[in-house]
Amino acid sequence: MPARRRTTALVAAALLVGSALAGCSTQVGGSGDQGFVAGNGIIKTLPAAQRKAPSSVSGESLDGKPLALSDFRGKVVVLNVWGSWCGPCRAEAPMLSDAARDLSRKGVQFLGINSRNPERAAPRAFVRRYDVPYPSIYDPDGRTLLAFQGTLPPNAIPSTVVIDRQGRVAASVLGEITRTTLYDLVDEVSS
Repeated sequence: MPARRRTTALVAAALLVGSALAGCSTQVGGSGDQGFVAGNGIIKTLPAAQRKAPSSVSGESLDGKPLALSDFRGKVVVLNVWGSWCGPCRAEAPMLSDAARDLSRKGVQFLGINSRNPERAAPRAFVRRYDVPYPSIYDPDGRTLLAFQGTLPPNAIPSTVVIDRQGRVAASVLGEITRTTLYDLVDEVSS
């Protein structure tokens, strides 16, 4: 194949791949320049020997108080990444709120990371609307998600991570999580 034709084919392939990748991200109206990658429910579990703790996961709560994943060491933690602008986040919120109340009796702690909301008013309204009983780290620029490098893409919203009692990532779900999947993962990590 002549060099000119090969270059044209490579450029066309790059454009095709770029277009396909752009189709995976969605620009959400009314939320500023905040794209996200909608996961499709990809579930990843790790055997205990392969689990690693994320780097520091901390920040301020939606109320401006210090909040860190390490505050819950010794407990199984369900960490949900959400944005008030995210449709799948709104869809899973009632189930997560119910599960947080139910699983708290088994010593399971829930923690949220509110990502890519430029102001705190919208996520606070989300928490009130869905009666979310657990705290969330306010992360308007998405930097907290970098602590999960290798586990979560930094723009995978919604996503859920189950942390074991030793503070290590035991499982993750990219995209909206179902009640059955959540309970199964918590049971697996708790046992």
